[in-house]
Amino acid sequence: MAVKILSMNWIVGITGLVCGFCAGQMLLLFMLRYKTNEELKVDKSLKIYGLLNWLIAFLGAVTFVYIYRKYFSGNIL
Repeated sequence: MAVKILSMNWIVGITGLVCGFCAGQMLLLFMLRYKTNEELKVDKSLKIYGLLNWLIAFLGAVTFVYIYRKYFSGNIL
C-alpha cells in the first residue's frame, strides 16, 4: 500500500510540474507579448522570466501533491 501511495505522489507531482510549466509559459506569453524577437535574444535582464517559469512549475507540483495527499489519498499528511 505504501508503494502505491508513493508512486502516485510521483505521478501527481510530475503532472503538477508539467501543468505548472504550461501555466508559466502562458504567463510569459502574456507578459512578453510586446517584446520583439530581437529584444528577447539580446536583453540579458529577461533571464529572470525563465526562473519565474520554473518557480511556477515547482509550485504547481507542490500544489498538486498537497491536494492529492489531502483529499484523495485517504492518508493524513
